[in-house]
Amino acid sequence: MKNIKGSLILLLAAFIWGTAFVAQTSGSQNVGTFTFNASRSFVGAAFLVIVIMVVRLSANKNVKQEITSDEYRPKTKWPIKGGIICGCVLCTAMSLQQYGISIYPKGVAASGRAGFLTATYVVMVAVLTALIEKKIRPVIVLSVIGCISGMYLLCMKGGFSGIYAADICLLLCAVCFMCHIFSVEHFSSEDGIKLSCIQFATCAVISLILALVFEKPDIGNIVKAAVPILYAGVMSNGIAYTLQIIGQKYTKPAVASIVMSLESVFAVLAGWLILHEVLSIREAVGCVLVFAAVIIAQIPEKEK
Repeated sequence: MKNIKGSLILLLAAFIWGTAFVAQTSGSQNVGTFTFNASRSFVGAAFLVIVIMVVRLSANKNVKQEITSDEYRPKTKWPIKGGIICGCVLCTAMSLQQYGISIYPKGVAASGRAGFLTATYVVMVAVLTALIEKKIRPVIVLSVIGCISGMYLLCMKGGFSGIYAADICLLLCAVCFMCHIFSVEHFSSEDGIKLSCIQFATCAVISLILALVFEKPDIGNIVKAAVPILYAGVMSNGIAYTLQIIGQKYTKPAVASIVMSLESVFAVLAGWLILHEVLSIREAVGCVLVFAAVIIAQIPEKEK
């Protein structure tokens, strides 16, 4: 029952992350990359501060025994160093992702392509882990082949001339998200919500500085993009991350990775339903191959 509960929680997180690609696509029409990321990160950090305050008050008042147990009690120390390091990596990843989404030509299913290309970080993590452990399993090789084949169909419609600059940005973004996963793993002993809050605050400050230098943010345009910014900030940065922390307490890592990778599917569906984006048959087959590669990469090694 706990595994089902955890999977449902992570499925909701994947849904939020997937639909956030629509918010990012819509927001890019009114504000620049750094302005959007600065705004959503400030919102996300503020939301997590509220979450931390609520959890602390609940623990202090001893409302429920399970909330005041050592498993749920927030740590008093704020992981400043870890939050700044993770925030710098996350800022790079988010900037590449948002910029890539914003420069797709009209008529391209930006949300869907961005969702699947970003999801390739799961395969990258599996490959790098195998190399570090000096043990490459057959499923990893199969996953890489499937991922490359899917990206070829998805991104190279007209050969190498069919690759968009946005595709390159999103693949680089996937590399950065891979680095972000290992960064978070390095500081896994720290309080997860506080670590996330600091990393979003770091991302917000860096993005704001870059926005002031390169974009000259306009309050009127920020107001026009308020709904996408709030959705990405509160739902994607704040709620979805908190759901991930809760869901992974009840779910095995392999299952959790598979469920969370469904964000790429939700990105395509949301783009189709909300933005009326349409994938060609070739692109759809490419998406299926990339998604299959993501799933295969998470197949656990058979125990002896």
